Amino acid sequence: MWAPHRNVPPTPQTITPMPQTFAQNRDALHKIAEEVVSPARVAATGNEIALEATPGGFGTPAFPDGGWVRVDGTDLVTRAADGTQTRVPIDGLDPGHTARLAAFYAFVWNVLETLRAEAEAPSEIHLWPEHFDVAFDDREVTYGGSPGDENHEKPYLYVGPWTKPKPAPEWNAVGFNGAEAPWTGEAAALAFFRDRRDALHRRLSRG
Repeated sequence: MWAPHRNVPPTPQTITPMPQTFAQNRDALHKIAEEVVSPARVAATGNEIALEATPGGFGTPAFPDGGWVRVDGTDLVTRAADGTQTRVPIDGLDPGHTARLAAFYAFVWNVLETLRAEAEAPSEIHLWPEHFDVAFDDREVTYGGSPGDENHEKPYLYVGPWTKPKPAPEWNAVGFNGAEAPWTGEAAALAFFRDRRDALHRRLSRG
């Protein structure tokens, strides 16, 4: 099985301005995740909707029969149980934007694997088709990364406590209760996640 942390491209150290067409490209792929890729997993498993980061983008884990469905760059790729693969171009996608989205997912997956190894009772890491984000939960807190949404044009990292934290400068999220940070380097991402995690743990220890 492909391991995202082995395929992470060089970590970006600065974020360049992103044209509006990135958001359009992201939204088109989000629709494919919800309406094509995730339903394929449901059809194969009965109820599983979660996806994962895969080479060139995102897709399903392997089905019980060995098949899968993925978005690889600007193509929709389907593998049948007998190993036969079909590749169909997706109209209207920009290769540069799809590559950047794939790099973001691989980056987030890699960082969350490190963070998850430090967690007490973590869930699995998943790419959720509804919000198009990569995340896991631990101690009623969600740690993840989103490629953007109605409140964010650019990809961002986030920490979402299930219970609203007391107001403080570090709880700066827009559109949800929690904290957010830009997509920069791995060290900065881990520092962000650990800082917010430790702040929440201190609050819990004080009762």
